[in-house]
Amino acid sequence: GAALPFPVYPVLYFLLCGSSQPCGTADFPPPSLFYLPLLTWKIYTMSYPGYPPASGYPPAGGYPPASAYPPAAPGSNPWGAPSYPSANPPPIGLENIGTYANQFNQDYMAGMASNMSGTFGGANVPQGMYPSAPGGYPSAAPGGFGQPPPQGQQPYGIYPPPPGGNPPTGMPSYPSYPGGPMPPAAAQQPQPVPYPGQQPMPSYPSVPAVNPSMPSYPGSSMPTVTPGVSGKRGTVHDAPSFDPLRDAEVLRKAMKGFGTDEQAIIDCLGSRSSKQRQQIMLSFKTAYGKDLIKDLKSELSGNFEKTILAMMKTPVLFDVLEIKEAIKGAGTDEACLIEILASRDNRHVQEISRAYKTEFKKTLEEAIRSDTSGHFQRLLISLSQGNRDESTNVDMALVQSDVQALYAAGENKLGTDESKFNAILCTRNRNHLRAVFNEYQRMCNRDIEKSICREMSGDLESGMLAVVKCMKNTPAFFAERLHKAMKGAGTKDRTLIRIMVSRSEVDLLDIRQEYKRMYGKSLYTDISGDTSGDYRKILLKLCGGND
Repeated sequence: GAALPFPVYPVLYFLLCGSSQPCGTADFPPPSLFYLPLLTWKIYTMSYPGYPPASGYPPAGGYPPASAYPPAAPGSNPWGAPSYPSANPPPIGLENIGTYANQFNQDYMAGMASNMSGTFGGANVPQGMYPSAPGGYPSAAPGGFGQPPPQGQQPYGIYPPPPGGNPPTGMPSYPSYPGGPMPPAAAQQPQPVPYPGQQPMPSYPSVPAVNPSMPSYPGSSMPTVTPGVSGKRGTVHDAPSFDPLRDAEVLRKAMKGFGTDEQAIIDCLGSRSSKQRQQIMLSFKTAYGKDLIKDLKSELSGNFEKTILAMMKTPVLFDVLEIKEAIKGAGTDEACLIEILASRDNRHVQEISRAYKTEFKKTLEEAIRSDTSGHFQRLLISLSQGNRDESTNVDMALVQSDVQALYAAGENKLGTDESKFNAILCTRNRNHLRAVFNEYQRMCNRDIEKSICREMSGDLESGMLAVVKCMKNTPAFFAERLHKAMKGAGTKDRTLIRIMVSRSEVDLLDIRQEYKRMYGKSLYTDISGDTSGDYRKILLKLCGGND
């Protein structure tokens, strides 16, 4: 530490001893106090710097550069304070790092200000800190940094692109424009290029073209689309966030105790698809050990019960049971058989045949043979094979041949060759038959339906007409069936229930449109006026809307 002035020590001696004599009485002084002056002098002399320099340290007390640090490059680390002397001197003019930093800041800001006018301003920046650009930085274009953009244009950025520069890869090229106008906004973002001939998808997909060379038919009744062939156009879909166990609990509460909450049943089952209803049945039995169908039968009644039970069946099983119901007993519901077999696709008809045999240990063909006869029986057996051509190809030569064959089998002969009608109507694909119907009208000046009515009668006539109507416009066929079921004094509830349940997930939206077009009233309105109570509520739930 630093040495104290010498006069301080006698004063310290006096303060410690308390008198002029050594700490105590004169006749008995402590021996150790006789050495106090010598000790004081020793402390005084040791307080001054006088240590010998240690080996390895310079007399000045500084530290040499550490060998572990690499030599600093000239001009490097201009911003950080040097913790050790650099092995290389800084560049000329940068000996004082603080001065350099201040000067650099001033030059940099001056350069940025002058850059707004098109030059870098000659800032005193060490060489290599900024990459050089050929020709220097160009003058700022209108709309560049520090310049207001031209009217109607947006600023391009801080610096304008260099002359002749191009945008990033994938962007359209644009010419150089130093000081010129900005490229259009469309040139700055790649625009999606539509496929040649790309058209927006209509709300209802149209049928593929029959044939490029196929002529148009003035006055043709052929619709512009083929309803029933495209994707789902039903009113009932899979419910989102579906929880079968929660729905099972809702149904259990609706039927538990005295009375039944029919509205809860309608809201739950009317908003679930057929597949989801099957899961609800399984969850109900798993949770409560009871059969949901039996509980519904015990709690519901009338047409409301029939509708709910029809909804709880799979589409294939429902058709199988409807066919069985149409065949059994003294009479036969031929219209039901024709409706189901003429309107379902091949896969569905084949599944009906397999399920029918599983349920009743008898093939569907055997059941048809046992309950029908004649050409009507042949028509049903042909349809029950589920082997119709379902391609979209149309051969105009074959169309002409089929038209001539139908004309020769009916209008052009005495009597009718029903087998020829059966062969054509049950095997050809939908597009082909639509072309045949239009060509037939053009050649014979008579609609194919009128020719069938003239040549046939009874169940065969009804069956042939159903096939033709289904091939022309399936939703219109069902709209007509629904209208006939509700018109007049009574209501054919079985037909009404079957169509509303079976088509609710297929094409009921199209059926509603055709119904209003054909009869001037909505299907929703006619159902409301022809039914009542919970039966009406569940049918309107399936209908889905009043349009």
